Amino acid sequence: MVVAACLGLAGGLVAQTGPFSPEEWPATADPNAIVHYVVTDGGLEPPGANWDNSALNILTGGDQVTEDFTIGGHTGKKVTGNYLNIADFQFQTWADYDTIDILVQAYGDAGLFNAQGNPRNFNFLTGTLPELAAPNGGQVPVEAKNKRWNWILFRIPNGIRVSDGTRLVGSIPANAQGAFQNGGVNGGTIRFEGVAGLIVRVIAFGTPGAFGEPEAINQFLPPETCDPEPNTNLVGVDIAAGTSNHLIVLSGHDHNTTIVENVGPPGDRRRAVVPDGMYLNFGITDNYLGLPCNDPRMVKVCVDFYDDPAFAGLNVRFGPEAYATDDKGGIGFVPAEKRLSLTGSGQWVRRSWLVPAVSLKGINADQYTAGPRFISENGQVAVSRVEMAVLRVGDHPLAGQDPLAACVEDPNICTDAYGNLAELDLANDIRDGIDVGSSGGDQNMVVEEAGPLGDRRLAVRAAHDDGNPGFQHQYINFAITGEKLGPTSQPPLHLAICVTYYDDPALAGTAFKPEVYRTEVNGVETFGFTPDSFYVVLEGTGAWRQAYWEIQNVKLSGVNQGPQAAARFTTRDAGDVQAKIAITRIRYGVIRPCGPLAGVNPLAACKPVTEVTLAIERDGNNVKLSWPAEAAGFVVQATPSLTDPQWGAVSATVEVVNGRNVATLPIGTETRFFRLAQ
Repeated sequence: MVVAACLGLAGGLVAQTGPFSPEEWPATADPNAIVHYVVTDGGLEPPGANWDNSALNILTGGDQVTEDFTIGGHTGKKVTGNYLNIADFQFQTWADYDTIDILVQAYGDAGLFNAQGNPRNFNFLTGTLPELAAPNGGQVPVEAKNKRWNWILFRIPNGIRVSDGTRLVGSIPANAQGAFQNGGVNGGTIRFEGVAGLIVRVIAFGTPGAFGEPEAINQFLPPETCDPEPNTNLVGVDIAAGTSNHLIVLSGHDHNTTIVENVGPPGDRRRAVVPDGMYLNFGITDNYLGLPCNDPRMVKVCVDFYDDPAFAGLNVRFGPEAYATDDKGGIGFVPAEKRLSLTGSGQWVRRSWLVPAVSLKGINADQYTAGPRFISENGQVAVSRVEMAVLRVGDHPLAGQDPLAACVEDPNICTDAYGNLAELDLANDIRDGIDVGSSGGDQNMVVEEAGPLGDRRLAVRAAHDDGNPGFQHQYINFAITGEKLGPTSQPPLHLAICVTYYDDPALAGTAFKPEVYRTEVNGVETFGFTPDSFYVVLEGTGAWRQAYWEIQNVKLSGVNQGPQAAARFTTRDAGDVQAKIAITRIRYGVIRPCGPLAGVNPLAACKPVTEVTLAIERDGNNVKLSWPAEAAGFVVQATPSLTDPQWGAVSATVEVVNGRNVATLPIGTETRFFRLAQ
């Protein structure tokens, strides 16, 4: 009888499949297996003696930032960088295993999928520099987007190093580079690649089969039903004008308010609302933007507020503070550095904030829906108008639209407060806001003379294998100094880049380009990458040449470089020829979206012009000839005949009007033909 009972139990375990409760380990877990795990908010006891909850640590910092995030009844870690790096303090455990199982408890939202909402490969970086592998651990089906905590099992091979025959996870080779103390890269052991927005509560490394099989674990409960998002995206309340578009000021709980009259400087007095305490909250009426059960979305809030002279020196800070993460009471917090420090300018300020993944459940909104709650620290900030937009995505009719596009995050970008041009010219010792970045890791650089005889210049290049055979230092990185282009906190920039490089005959066929940079996607800072079409291929002319690029939405946070940086440059070899490409000069130009410098490209003269069209129109007794202002170096020429043309320069003043060079000429009696010449 006892034997029969045991056999029956074993058969039951084999047959069990998910979905399993997030409050317990999956029933298929083997209590005798070797497992290292971490639970961000506790609550899961080890089922066996070999289950160790002290070995793993979820790292944060650099390009692998995580933050606490409460959703679905638990507090997990949300990836706000691009990578999720896990350090195993006992990584040597895995040296003899050819396979490692990775069990994750993750929240079922958009962070599990690609930008289009489709399944993608989950790749896990293993090994130490320079010997790395990024095996695919599997995909997560779309059924996992259920707004629940889900168990997900990945399985990866533990590959063999070419250099010494050891496994990538479990040992540190003699040629290891960088922060390899835990047997991986950047201080970790196994790194989840490209998982911005992923929310995890549990991560466990185990021997093969420790948690069961992926097909048994990776089963998911259906999502709760909810009405679709409405075909709306904007609400607002204008306290000064006494009008409302489905938005009201809330009063009660911890956000009582008072309406005050005649606020502001002479000539611009307004009716406004001020908080009695620290918080301002706004309710959306009639579920106009959607229901609490709808998917959380990026919310943009535009606020008109008074920077009272009485605030000078008081460290008054204002901005969104907290928001609902789901319809079950989860709360997220906007980083404190996103708040604006008021200076006491005595002016009304109009600016916006972007808050990602906001549930319309709101904070203490009672019968209303709501967006983020605002905080006013060290002073009661008066607000005269609030507008709130949900930025729709996917196949929604309003997807991609920003009804508050004219309301910017940093009003200073619409002034001349921030510079728009920076330069490093090593040959002439000019360091005006740019300098050679720090060497280290995989971006060691060499500064030396380069160029043809008779035109030798100081330049910087990637070291490649100089002094370290077998390890490729292929990157070049530049630092932005003195906040020459403005603070890192400003919105992403439209950046022009002009580089002077030596087109070395010995390096023909090699190539380089700006490659990886920091950007924002749905309000979360992450990595951006340029396409391969950006590569400039050396032709071997033996001359100094210029290369030009434009990149949209560049944050100045930098990649492995500070205090600020733009895009890191990468090089590409040609066969056995290493791309030791020399750069002697680099310039950055910011093309501002608004204000007196709107649309102005300070590097327009560097931009190659492949085709320029000369436009002609009559204006009374004059004729106006025009061409794009960025087409620098062109002059207008004329000839009386095309049979035997005698082209000569036209004497006319050229003005820039609406982004075009315009030459105005009086209409005479003779026939003339016009062209542009460079």
